[in-house]
Amino acid sequence: MTAGVRQEPREATRPRTPRRTRLPALLALLVGLAAVGYRLALLLADAPPTNSDEATMGLAALHIARGEDFPVWFYGQAYMGTLEAYLAAPLVALAGPSVLVLRLPTLALYALFLALSWRLTRRLGGDRWFALLVVGFLALGSDRVVKNQLIAGGGYPELNPAGVALALLTVSLCAGVPGSRLPCRAAAAGAAAAGAAAAGAAVRLPRWAGWGLVSGLLLWADPLILPFVLALGAVLAGRRRRELIGRAGAVLAAGLLLGAAPMLLDSLRHGRDPLAAVLTASGADTAATWSERLYGGLVLGPPMAMGFCSPGHCAGWQLWWAPAFVVLLLLAAITAWRTLRRPLPPADLGHFPFAANDNFPRSGDDPAGATGRRVSAAVRLALLAGAAAVLAAYTASSAAGRTPVESARYLSVLAVATPALLWPLWTAARRAGLWPSPRHRDEAAGPELPGVRQVSELTGSDHPGARQIGGLELIHRESGGRMRTLAAGGVAVAVLAGMLGTGAVATAGAIGGVPATHAEADRHRALVDTLGALGVRHVRAGYWTCNRLTFASGEDVRCAVVDDELRPGFDRLPAYRRAVDADPDAAWVAPAGSPLAARLDARLGPGPGTLRLVEVPGWRIYLPRR
Repeated sequence: MTAGVRQEPREATRPRTPRRTRLPALLALLVGLAAVGYRLALLLADAPPTNSDEATMGLAALHIARGEDFPVWFYGQAYMGTLEAYLAAPLVALAGPSVLVLRLPTLALYALFLALSWRLTRRLGGDRWFALLVVGFLALGSDRVVKNQLIAGGGYPELNPAGVALALLTVSLCAGVPGSRLPCRAAAAGAAAAGAAAAGAAVRLPRWAGWGLVSGLLLWADPLILPFVLALGAVLAGRRRRELIGRAGAVLAAGLLLGAAPMLLDSLRHGRDPLAAVLTASGADTAATWSERLYGGLVLGPPMAMGFCSPGHCAGWQLWWAPAFVVLLLLAAITAWRTLRRPLPPADLGHFPFAANDNFPRSGDDPAGATGRRVSAAVRLALLAGAAAVLAAYTASSAAGRTPVESARYLSVLAVATPALLWPLWTAARRAGLWPSPRHRDEAAGPELPGVRQVSELTGSDHPGARQIGGLELIHRESGGRMRTLAAGGVAVAVLAGMLGTGAVATAGAIGGVPATHAEADRHRALVDTLGALGVRHVRAGYWTCNRLTFASGEDVRCAVVDDELRPGFDRLPAYRRAVDADPDAAWVAPAGSPLAARLDARLGPGPGTLRLVEVPGWRIYLPRR
């Protein structure tokens, strides 16, 4: 049974391992804490600014906390699940309604996103320095980015951490679990091999269930993530199709149904089609020229969505990321495809070195190492395909042409693909020797990139076209090839520096707008206090005032929406309009200087049927005269 397997004494096969550096992990932890702290400081300063859509989610959380309602969808529509409301409901029940309480779960989701992104980068083959780079990039927080991450307006804060978790589960399921590999002494025993395979499949069942559950929750929360779910699902189907036919497929389907149960049950009860509702809301029925769509989708979209623009607009110099994003997407896809298509080396048990337990080959050795490289490449390719599909769908929608600045939030899920997108830059910088190299291979990081050697491993290198000098440096025999490598590495470092620098400038711009946002929040709190002091319980106001006012008052003040012509508007909760219409003393509220305020000013007067004015900084309250 052990014929052909050469086992040497443990002392002979256990070389001294250099001490593992923890500096990049420590730096990543500090960067992550700084990123979370920065966002917590924003929340304490009432930034980013809230709005009535976020307040609508807050009202759902308030109703859930009180046990009055358990909504499946964002009030007033048949798509975008209320997962954020259910996460915030326990906090609202304990501390009462406030924007800070509503956003604490989204802050926790962002922290989880950073941690999972670090782990995913490592599992895809990146070392700690590359993982530090990914975490550092995701730590930046421009105006559009922190809005996507922190505002509990439905869908966006939970998509990125769940998408990265899905990718991690895919890597784990495709690469197998460490405890399920077959001992070498039993390799020739068919029964033992079958038993070990069955044991490994059983160990993976909870992960199959988790994959299905996360996918179902994502589809309920917001179908924007669907391209990533389909792409990662294709990887699973390709790598584990035999398992999917059996119990694994049943467990995955059960998890998917459980996660999507709120959406499915509501569709069955009311005959609603969430996909059709999403297409309608995206502007599919509104005209926009293709030039407007291409500019909004491909030029403005990636820089705004990934944090390269100042608050509310993109300067011309900040748009450099638009072509760079497309080029990186193509280069990363080509790199992953070439790795995926490279044939596996033949297994040779007679030449497998043994690990410390004398039973299992090291995870970095072929063929296991080559298999790991292919799994990593397949997952990277799936992430890139998902990002490309999201960008294409957004560009094809009229929203990209009609409202490109605000609609860039639809591209927030591009951040899920960050480890795959930056892979070519990291590879080029490492190959040129312009990026820090670890002292040794770390098994947790997965396989090294083909064609890349780490500095401490170059002794005796058989890299084609290379020779060893001084045991430290890999020098190509052809000087032209070396120059090209150095040039590519220099460009990669320049792009990385440009990314971090541009993102830092955009982050500084977001910080610069915090005082104005905090002052506006103070004025809104004064409005709520004044209404309470006046005994006002029902008001009419514009859409972006109504639900925000109702949530801030804990429903002590209920609001019906009107437009600038004083006509009834869109009420997400029709019960509020019925309550306002039944109150003859209902007041009016309008922002100072708004068209609605100008219209109401014309109704001011001393006689019955006119309005009297109460001014609050930034706001105007109109009370009916009797």
